[in-house]
Amino acid sequence: MTKNKDLPEQRYQIILFEDKNIRRIWNEGEWFYSVVDFVGILTDSKDPKDYWHKVKKREAENGIELSTICRHLKLLAPDGKMRLTDVANNEALFRIIQSIPSKKAEPIKLWLAQVGRERLEEIQNPELAMHRMQEEYKKRGYDEKWIDVRIRGIITRKELTDQWKQRGAEEGKEYAILTNEMTRETFNLNIKDYKEHKTLDSKENLRDHMTPMELILTMLGEETAKEIHESRDSQGFDELKTDVTDAGKIAKKTRLEIEEKTGKRVASSDNFLNLNTEKVEFIEKSPDLL
Repeated sequence: MTKNKDLPEQRYQIILFEDKNIRRIWNEGEWFYSVVDFVGILTDSKDPKDYWHKVKKREAENGIELSTICRHLKLLAPDGKMRLTDVANNEALFRIIQSIPSKKAEPIKLWLAQVGRERLEEIQNPELAMHRMQEEYKKRGYDEKWIDVRIRGIITRKELTDQWKQRGAEEGKEYAILTNEMTRETFNLNIKDYKEHKTLDSKENLRDHMTPMELILTMLGEETAKEIHESRDSQGFDELKTDVTDAGKIAKKTRLEIEEKTGKRVASSDNFLNLNTEKVEFIEKSPDLL
């Protein structure tokens, strides 16, 4: 089990409070949540963005600058693009909630407290974080075999991005380019085309819709990239990009051999969009061989 305490493979996530989506981003060792999403839940406003603007203006007139306790980071917008928006950590959200009269304030405070408590527990015991992740996938309907491969892939991914950080890659854009390059080399599909192949929209996590074989080949590429980085002592984005290209080509050779022996394409068009807590069933979108 990994000893790394920094959370997840996914820097951007959508989580649920009751049945409402809340966007969040992992930044500098903690989660920051979309303020507008929380305002929408607290107020049931049809225009939470405008409501939040009015709250900030009202509080500023009373000498309280709520903007100073927020950050301005990019989150996925409804139009599918990454746009700058106000985000806040747990502590700041508690303060913002005080400025918005709502019957839902107490349940949200309890929810935030639970999230914060679980995070502290996971820092002290990283295996607990993995266990909770496994349980979450089970609730979503994935089987044990898939979950085992997915968790191992998450660990490998985290170890790889740790190397990228240490070796000078910029988190965010450069991580995305490196990931896209390795995926393109391995599967002959970039991330965008791969999602289209599986009939996924831009906000879906591609790896949550991969088959075990797709996940294993992805893991092979990333594990190989780690080894190449270390053996070459690569530094900076350009050298890392060369490494991941080479790693992707190695994974590609394995993919081609598998396809030759099995007679079917590894990059499946199936997805897990119809998951439920009782049964996992792929949605067949097109023949396996294209």
